[in-house]
Amino acid sequence: MKKRILRYVKHISITFVILAAMAISFGLYHGASFRYAENPEMMNWDKDGPYIFNKNDSVLSVNYIRGNQDDGFYLDQKEYASNSKIPAYCYFPLDSTRFEFYLDNTIIIPRNTYDDKAKILAISDIESGFRTFRDFLIANKVIDKKLNWSFGNGHLVLLGDFVDRDFSTTQVLWFIYKLEQEANEKGGTVHFILGNHELKNMQGNFESTSPKYYHVASILKKRQTELYDKNSFLGRWMSSKNTIEKINGILFSHGGLHSDLGNYKIDLDEVNQIIRNNYYKPYYPNPRKNIEQLLISSHKGIAWYRGYFKDDLAQEDVERNLNKFDAKAIVVGHTLQPKVNSQFNKKVIGIDVKHPKDYSKSFPNQESEGLLIEGNNYYRVLHNGEMKKI
Repeated sequence: MKKRILRYVKHISITFVILAAMAISFGLYHGASFRYAENPEMMNWDKDGPYIFNKNDSVLSVNYIRGNQDDGFYLDQKEYASNSKIPAYCYFPLDSTRFEFYLDNTIIIPRNTYDDKAKILAISDIESGFRTFRDFLIANKVIDKKLNWSFGNGHLVLLGDFVDRDFSTTQVLWFIYKLEQEANEKGGTVHFILGNHELKNMQGNFESTSPKYYHVASILKKRQTELYDKNSFLGRWMSSKNTIEKINGILFSHGGLHSDLGNYKIDLDEVNQIIRNNYYKPYYPNPRKNIEQLLISSHKGIAWYRGYFKDDLAQEDVERNLNKFDAKAIVVGHTLQPKVNSQFNKKVIGIDVKHPKDYSKSFPNQESEGLLIEGNNYYRVLHNGEMKKI
């Protein structure tokens, strides 16, 4: 009897181990990971900012958070004429990085088509990882070790979801803003193309946002939605951005182009404007079946679509939309990939990979990747600057 019980327990244990191994393998295959060894510096918000708001039509209020969890927080606040050149800095507590820049209150909508044959480096879904973003750009010679633009007339394409899920959203956004100014001065271009998480933040959906930003808003004596509304500097700046652009004949968007788009006569200007008109309007399905509903849909929309990797598409389905915009390929983020890769005969390039987190470690270990385009050549570029042709 005892032997039968032991044999039974042994069989149950082996079955459990096998099922657990299968579950872990399945999860890892589909991009699952777990975080550990969280760094307490994630709760260091001293010098966090700047958080900038219109006080009135001619005055900007520039705010930095000071203090700590034990003694309490307060605001270091200054006011500037909105038409002046306003000095600002941003601080990253994990390694005491500080970068400085000037604010220009003149915000313009960027072009959506570029044709200059310059090289392109694209990366997506950084998800508030300032250190990862910074180190990747240094390794791939987009910036130098002093965090200054060194990519010449190149295009740095940021394919959305640079916010949410971690503690460095503010640092990431201001770093993009700084590089945008520097690139423009040196003949290059930073393309910040919005993803669904930027839109979620503008629309008041914070389900994926670090709890830090609820507390930041409270310290500022504001609601969380006010961090990115039209009265905030970052909100006005983000709401000027496009959701799709064409650079040297290649389309870039966070999600992609649903095949239904082929039923409408529309150009990139109209696509971007329709979606921009809805940046602050949460989406919900309604009976209208029109181009607006298609473009802003949280299933089929430009910033949300996953069909290249989830739907049963034919080559002609992909190429029909590319031909509509006279494009030779499309680069997308949003849908997690094991590595940067091309599909549909190099017509679709997926670049969303798991990136390391600023304040914790992950299992399995994660390493950043991006895409470099030089002429007709496509390369995976790795966290250490190594290049592998696609």
